[in-house]
Amino acid sequence: MKIAVSATGGSMNAKVSEAFGRCAYFLIIDSETMKFEPISNQGIGMMGGAGPEAARLISSKGAEVVLTGAVGPNAKSALDAAGIKIASGFRSDMTVKEAVEQYIKNLNTESQ
Repeated sequence: MKIAVSATGGSMNAKVSEAFGRCAYFLIIDSETMKFEPISNQGIGMMGGAGPEAARLISSKGAEVVLTGAVGPNAKSALDAAGIKIASGFRSDMTVKEAVEQYIKNLNTESQ
């Protein structure tokens, strides 16, 4: 599964960004191998439409789920339309690696 995480930097040790559309980076992570691709978020400086643009960006990279702090209504609509699951409530005191590990652990717990 490809997981997108809104992040403050381009590494697994970067902090999770609580802002979806205006985060500095997205990390696209393969949950099987934990290999990742950092993507600079060009929408960070947009006057409007940053959320839907971010949704298009991670969709183009094959993301199936996004881990973030919060998603605005326009971004939610764009993510829903792209079929990307939203896992919100992640805080900036977690690293990207911790957030992904927690998400996968919760998935495994739910499926038992």
